[in-house]
Amino acid sequence: MSTHSRPALEHISIGTILADEAMATIEEQIREIEDEISRTPYNKSTQHHIGRLKAKLARLKDSLEARRSRSGRGKGYSVRKSGHATVAIVGFPSVGKSTLLNKITNADSEVAAYHFTTLTVVPGEMEHRGAKIQVLDLPGLIKDASKGKGRGKEVLSVVRSADLILLMIDVFETNLDVLVEELRTANLRLNQRPPDIVVSRRNRGGIGVSFTTPKPSLDEDLVRDMMNEYGYINADIVIREDVDEDQLIDHISGNRIYIPGIVAVNKIDLVSEEYLRQLKEKKLGGWKVVPISAEEDIGLDELRDCVFDSLRLIRVYMKPQGKEADMVEPLVIRAGSDIGAVCDSIHRDFRRNFRYAQVWGESARFPGQIVGLEHEVVDQDVITLIVRR
Repeated sequence: MSTHSRPALEHISIGTILADEAMATIEEQIREIEDEISRTPYNKSTQHHIGRLKAKLARLKDSLEARRSRSGRGKGYSVRKSGHATVAIVGFPSVGKSTLLNKITNADSEVAAYHFTTLTVVPGEMEHRGAKIQVLDLPGLIKDASKGKGRGKEVLSVVRSADLILLMIDVFETNLDVLVEELRTANLRLNQRPPDIVVSRRNRGGIGVSFTTPKPSLDEDLVRDMMNEYGYINADIVIREDVDEDQLIDHISGNRIYIPGIVAVNKIDLVSEEYLRQLKEKKLGGWKVVPISAEEDIGLDELRDCVFDSLRLIRVYMKPQGKEADMVEPLVIRAGSDIGAVCDSIHRDFRRNFRYAQVWGESARFPGQIVGLEHEVVDQDVITLIVRR
């Protein structure tokens, strides 16, 4: 062995070698289970077997991801969140993400007609309806990005912290399923809500299973076995809606992220209206779709509106006692917020010193209604807060 090769070998620790071997073993187990699931037809007689396999597969994937994270390999992206919400633009390379970012925000993202122009995360701020919305231009995703290909894991780690995912495709490459599957593999669930399941650990007694819906798709034995695969020995589980194996796994894994998503179809200036109509009907049914041309400034106002509405943001206007309301600078909060949330958004002392509020607008039964902290406000309400001095 030459002396030139020794330093390189000295940097390879025994711990690293063992970690690599452990990950390789887990990867092999994952491939074997995936192969068995693909070869097994799904029916009532195989449901129990497939359900256990899916639970074991999900647990192994979580374990593999945890080991990869601990290894600390690869330089990640770091983005400080700002504004009222954050939107991540996710798409294949060269679909126009950077052009869109430059048109709807104050950013200056490099644009070129070749793949992988964006090699890092470029943030911009979009101001719309009084809200300041952070928009992130991310490197393009490719197939197997969730497994690390094309720095996909770093990109997906940023996506996980977003409040809304803007899936961007162009009219000639419309395979949205690849993007959605990569996000799903990275434990992101778009336009879904967490299943209505409650799990309570206990000290003894095994797994107790209760259903509150008639004729559930899963039986008690299957639920117990899937819980056991995830390390639950003693627990009560109450399933309050009809769920399948995947939804149960999503809940007991505890690491799924539920994010709203919309679709922007770019470059519509290059196709006919009939082509676009067929595209939306045949391939994009069920998605909230906004047709745009980032290059030609077509549909960008509609996209801004769709982003604002999908984030469930609302504007309320504050009226100081005895003065006119400030109708220029709204307070931007989430839909479903109450007066207590309004107080929290202004100053932490407002809730503690709160006496009452007056409300004008759609949420009030009459102008100037006196309400308490639990009163839910709606878009464009005018509010006066009365606090103790």
